[in-house]
Amino acid sequence: MKVKWNGHASFTISSDSGLCIVTDPYEPGGFGGAIAYSAIPDRADMVLVSHEHADHNYVKQLQGSPVVVKASQELKGIKIKAVPAFHDASQGKERGRNNLFVFELDGIRIAFLGDLGHLLDQKQIQELEKPDLLLIPVGGYFTIDADQAHKLTSLLKPAIVMPMHYKTEKVRLPIQPADAFIALFAKVKKLDASEVQLKKSELPKSTELWVLKYAC
Repeated sequence: MKVKWNGHASFTISSDSGLCIVTDPYEPGGFGGAIAYSAIPDRADMVLVSHEHADHNYVKQLQGSPVVVKASQELKGIKIKAVPAFHDASQGKERGRNNLFVFELDGIRIAFLGDLGHLLDQKQIQELEKPDLLLIPVGGYFTIDADQAHKLTSLLKPAIVMPMHYKTEKVRLPIQPADAFIALFAKVKKLDASEVQLKKSELPKSTELWVLKYAC
């Protein structure tokens, strides 16, 4: 399985057989240029959309005719579970709902948290079970911040955690860089690449933070 960070909350996750899943595609130049990542060039079979904001639901830029997933369903032999949550700490009163997604590809269990805006309760944690790979927002303001993201990582105990939705030179939103989140981990890999290949048999035995470069 290959995992590529496009930028913001968008990853392209490809199975060994060529099945391609894209998470939360952003609108290039969206919000008056505040999202300056370029278009995602990938052909997708499925697109996971956590919520209906333009920096997370811009499906039409993708090649192919992907199935858009916004709820639990099974597609092409992949069981995708959507776990209801919120975009804020006020039960959605500020920014609405946000789905968390969990699915398995090539034997690797992946949890994608979209724009999660609060700590999870015990039921939600149980729904996510123990992911091998956790894709989690860390920039704060619109989502959980570094400390909250670290707390959730400690509860979920993934083999690998990858941060997303944080400040880079291509984002002009009032969110923070990933530095504060990175500083909370003892085992950190800053990869000189936007894409990495993962195998179930080679996953670390305890949680490691892997930081990808953005591809777009």
